[in-house]
Amino acid sequence: MTEFINFFKALTPTGYLFLLLTAVTLFSAIGVVTARNPIYSVLALIATFFCLSGHYILLNAQFLAAVNIIVYAGAIMVLFLFTIMFLNLRKDDEESKTNLTKMASVVVGGLLMVMLITIFRAKSAQVPTVNPVSFSAKTGLVENLGNLLYSDYILPFELASVLFLVAMVGAVMLGKREAGDRHF
Repeated sequence: MTEFINFFKALTPTGYLFLLLTAVTLFSAIGVVTARNPIYSVLALIATFFCLSGHYILLNAQFLAAVNIIVYAGAIMVLFLFTIMFLNLRKDDEESKTNLTKMASVVVGGLLMVMLITIFRAKSAQVPTVNPVSFSAKTGLVENLGNLLYSDYILPFELASVLFLVAMVGAVMLGKREAGDRHF
């Protein structure tokens, strides 16, 4: 218990801001999953994206924070809202989940929770201390991000591009109308 109190006494204002953003992120992410109304779920997801942008700013990655707000909280969430409103989901259209599905989700969620607790309690999962002398003001800039993406992480970057291309082709194929379909 004294370690816990000493941890909070040793925190800087940035540390308190990090903990606050983390708590808000977790609560809004839980709200995304537990909200019964899809509109509330999307609004909680937008709050999660804004909190993640706050984390990016704390990491001195202002470009990623701006892109996260513009692309995800802006464009993608508007698309999600329009899709949800376009689908006009009703309770009578929704299939009821079987008890087997509910039990499987509880078991998988419980296993995931046990695994995460085990990982966080491991000694090897401790956060390394950062030497303040080695900190560079260029950390998180677009130039460094581009150099890292196109050198060390080129394969995952290109695989993500292929994944997005496949998703776009799939969306076009699903949205394609057949010859005899009605136009609404």
